[in-house]
Amino acid sequence: MPGLAALALFLFAAIYSSRPRGEKGAGEVKDHIWQRVMDIGNYILKSGATVRDTAKVFGVSKSTVHKDVTERLPKVNAHLANEVKKVLEVNKAERHLRGGEATRQKFRTQHPL
Repeated sequence: MPGLAALALFLFAAIYSSRPRGEKGAGEVKDHIWQRVMDIGNYILKSGATVRDTAKVFGVSKSTVHKDVTERLPKVNAHLANEVKKVLEVNKAERHLRGGEATRQKFRTQHPL
């Protein structure tokens, strides 16, 4: 049965020839995801944007942005991941100030003098 052997060889090659990228789950992560990871990392680094702002720009969830920069980016570009981590740490340290300012602005619009 040469046809069966060829089919088995084809299936074996299809299953084991994918390039695993260290992700858990059912196999290869698509190349467009890796491109998005790099784009998000570069965007955060250049703009200093928050995770929420970045998610809006790229049309993905905050969870996706967070996973991209904390889990996937170090596997793709460790140097960029370290730089992005610094930006996110600054954003985290300043978030209570941004929240307070937002509350102040909301109060001013609801209670004009």
